[in-house]
Amino acid sequence: MKKSFYHFLMKYRQPTVKDDLTSFANEAYEDHGFPKQSSQYHEISSYLELNGLYLESMSIFDEAWERYLLEEK
Repeated sequence: MKKSFYHFLMKYRQPTVKDDLTSFANEAYEDHGFPKQSSQYHEISSYLELNGLYLESMSIFDEAWERYLLEEK
Protein backbone atom coordinates (compact mmCIF):
# COMPACT_ATOMS: atom_id res chain seq x y z
CA MET A 1 0.00 0.00 0.00
CA LYS A 2 1.26 3.44 -0.96
CA LYS A 3 2.04 5.66 2.01
CA SER A 4 0.70 9.17 2.14
CA PHE A 5 2.82 12.11 1.03
CA TYR A 6 2.71 13.46 4.59
CA HIS A 7 4.10 10.19 5.95
CA PHE A 8 6.90 10.34 3.37
CA LEU A 9 7.61 14.00 4.19
CA MET A 10 7.92 13.38 7.92
CA LYS A 11 11.19 11.51 7.48
CA TYR A 12 12.75 14.87 6.57
CA ARG A 13 11.73 16.53 9.85
CA GLN A 14 14.73 17.75 11.83
CA PRO A 15 15.08 19.77 15.04
CA THR A 16 17.34 22.18 13.14
CA VAL A 17 16.37 23.39 9.68
CA LYS A 18 19.03 22.21 7.23
CA ASP A 19 17.36 23.12 3.93
CA ASP A 20 14.02 23.95 2.29
CA LEU A 21 12.84 20.34 2.53
CA THR A 22 13.39 20.07 6.30
CA SER A 23 11.71 23.45 6.72
CA PHE A 24 8.73 22.22 4.68
CA ALA A 25 8.52 18.99 6.72
CA ASN A 26 8.71 20.86 10.02
CA GLU A 27 6.03 23.35 8.97
CA ALA A 28 3.74 20.63 7.57
CA TYR A 29 4.01 18.83 10.90
CA GLU A 30 2.78 21.96 12.68
CA ASP A 31 -0.03 22.49 10.12
CA HIS A 32 -3.02 20.69 11.64
CA GLY A 33 -5.06 21.12 8.46
CA PHE A 34 -2.51 19.44 6.17
CA PRO A 35 -4.14 16.56 4.21
CA LYS A 36 -2.21 13.87 6.10
CA GLN A 37 -3.86 10.86 4.47
CA SER A 38 -3.59 12.05 0.88
CA SER A 39 -1.36 10.70 -1.85
CA GLN A 40 -3.04 12.87 -4.52
CA TYR A 41 -0.92 15.62 -6.09
CA HIS A 42 -3.81 17.96 -6.90
CA GLU A 43 -5.38 17.70 -3.44
CA ILE A 44 -2.10 18.51 -1.69
CA SER A 45 -0.96 21.21 -4.12
CA SER A 46 -4.36 22.94 -3.96
CA TYR A 47 -4.24 22.86 -0.18
CA LEU A 48 -0.73 24.32 -0.14
CA GLU A 49 -1.58 27.05 -2.65
CA LEU A 50 -4.36 28.23 -0.34
CA ASN A 51 -2.86 27.46 3.07
CA GLY A 52 0.86 26.84 2.70
CA LEU A 53 2.03 30.31 3.58
CA TYR A 54 5.12 28.72 5.11
CA LEU A 55 6.36 27.66 1.65
CA GLU A 56 8.51 30.29 -0.03
CA SER A 57 7.81 28.65 -3.38
CA MET A 58 5.68 25.79 -4.68
CA SER A 59 8.85 24.46 -6.32
CA ILE A 60 9.81 23.14 -2.85
CA PHE A 61 6.65 21.03 -2.88
CA ASP A 62 7.30 19.94 -6.49
CA GLU A 63 10.81 18.77 -5.59
CA ALA A 64 9.49 16.85 -2.57
CA TRP A 65 6.73 15.33 -4.73
CA GLU A 66 9.29 14.07 -7.28
CA ARG A 67 11.25 12.38 -4.48
CA TYR A 68 8.02 10.88 -3.19
CA LEU A 69 7.15 9.42 -6.59
CA LEU A 70 10.63 7.95 -7.03
CA GLU A 71 10.54 6.34 -3.62
CA GLU A 72 7.04 4.96 -3.99
CA LYS A 73 7.74 3.17 -7.29
